Amino acid sequence: MNLELAGAGVLVSGGARGIGAAVSRGFTAEQARVAIVDRDRDAGVALTAELPGAIFIEADLTDEAACERAVATAVGEFGRLDVLINNAGVNDSVPLTASPAEFMASLQRNLFHVFALTHFARPHLIARRGAVVNVSSKVAVTGQGKTSGYAAAKGAVNALTREWAAALAPDGVRVNTVVPAECDTDQYRRWFAAQPDSAQARARVEQLVPLGRRLSTPGELADAILWLSSARSSHVTGQILFIDGGYTHLDRAFTSDHAW
Repeated sequence: MNLELAGAGVLVSGGARGIGAAVSRGFTAEQARVAIVDRDRDAGVALTAELPGAIFIEADLTDEAACERAVATAVGEFGRLDVLINNAGVNDSVPLTASPAEFMASLQRNLFHVFALTHFARPHLIARRGAVVNVSSKVAVTGQGKTSGYAAAKGAVNALTREWAAALAPDGVRVNTVVPAECDTDQYRRWFAAQPDSAQARARVEQLVPLGRRLSTPGELADAILWLSSARSSHVTGQILFIDGGYTHLDRAFTSDHAW
């Protein structure tokens, strides 16, 4: 299927690793031009070297000027901006017992740049009748118990998806969100490795996923993101799409060993 993304200008925040890297690769395979925005310089430079037409923009996205510069650099390089992928973020485990200052710092890490990048990208997206795709988390709707900052940020991302879909509909700009649950990223692998029995820890998580008893792959998230960015989803906006093997919504009976 031709996604009609050839030549498109795309900015991917957190685009150097995990889901973001899979998204960057996916757009490049569709012959789009990708601006990989990330604070991890080594990963960003390495990925950019393997992707024709991609550029790397090193940025700390907690800083407003860095967000503005990232958008301006992408537009300056490509002459256009068709798609914004708000992917950057980290489950930083800031709980209710943390200080209000720590909570606000978590929002700065996980929510501020979503607004700032979209704000600065807005006129360019309007000019191209483009698309925004946000990456949220199942924590926004399930809760986790020990990550108030991240849950609040991702809940806000879901809410802003609907708000911005309404705000930008008159300009022909679509806004949607994908929601991963248990995804096989390098960050998750590091967490498994830190457990006393990493294989057992991974197996325990995999058993919680009804479809296939496995983690989602970054590529599966990227496929959904590319579709939502493309002409193939031209009448889709304001949607929150769960790419999670049924983890979030299916009955917990599915988590037992003998469910299937």
